[in-house]
Amino acid sequence: MHEVVAGGASIPALGLGTYELTGSACSDLVAHALNIGYRHIDTAAMYGNETDVGRGLKASSVAREDVFLTTKVWRSDIAPGDLQRSAEQSLRRLGVDQVDLLLIHWPNFSVPLAGSIEALNDARRKGYARHIGVSNFPTWLLDEAVGLSEAPLVAEQAEYHPYLDQSKLLAACRRQGMAFVSYCPLYRGALLDEPAVTAAARRTGKTPGQVVLRWHMQQPGVVAIPRTSRRERLAENLDIFDFELSQAEMDAISALTRRGERLVDQEFPPGRGWD
Repeated sequence: MHEVVAGGASIPALGLGTYELTGSACSDLVAHALNIGYRHIDTAAMYGNETDVGRGLKASSVAREDVFLTTKVWRSDIAPGDLQRSAEQSLRRLGVDQVDLLLIHWPNFSVPLAGSIEALNDARRKGYARHIGVSNFPTWLLDEAVGLSEAPLVAEQAEYHPYLDQSKLLAACRRQGMAFVSYCPLYRGALLDEPAVTAAARRTGKTPGQVVLRWHMQQPGVVAIPRTSRRERLAENLDIFDFELSQAEMDAISALTRRGERLVDQEFPPGRGWD
């Protein structure tokens, strides 16, 4: 498994996103993913499935220390004290002593950022997480967060796919030495029928989904965490490290960002929005 190294963390470049997966379907899928080669699992307190993810971890044949496990603190719980309690609760639900990466899931502008970042650092000092980072921070907020943090913020997790230009946020992450973790990396529907994608799939003998994930992998510092509920899709998504897209194919897929389509959105303070 290829890894992205950032701020002292080595993050497997392809992970399993678990949003909307619950119950035995979630735990069985997590266990199967690990057994076939995945080493990166992403969850969050807000997903309501940390207990199920933890069961999947235990049911797999893979040792805990070989899995890169991420969870996230919801925006209502990022005040000092609340964040640490949320992290402790996540550890109990997951059945682990520590996660590999703890993220602030979304900014909350009713809570001073300095307090949230100090609480995140405190959670790291307490041993709740090996590494810390943020999610859904636009560049102007990311730069502020990095400046406030004692420990390196090793990753920013945000929506990214060929329909959404994230060049400014990617540049900010590279400038700060951070990994960029793409959620919704495959978008949905029409993307996989785009001529730029299907042409590359025909040339490489891969599926359109594999081509899009490979597009992510060939960008420096980018990690992708596609979600699926299908076992057969797990193996397909993992099978993307034995081919390369040409520069022309990369450019053609990247050109799709002109559509500017975002699946997940949130209002920021007046005059301060997404990049």
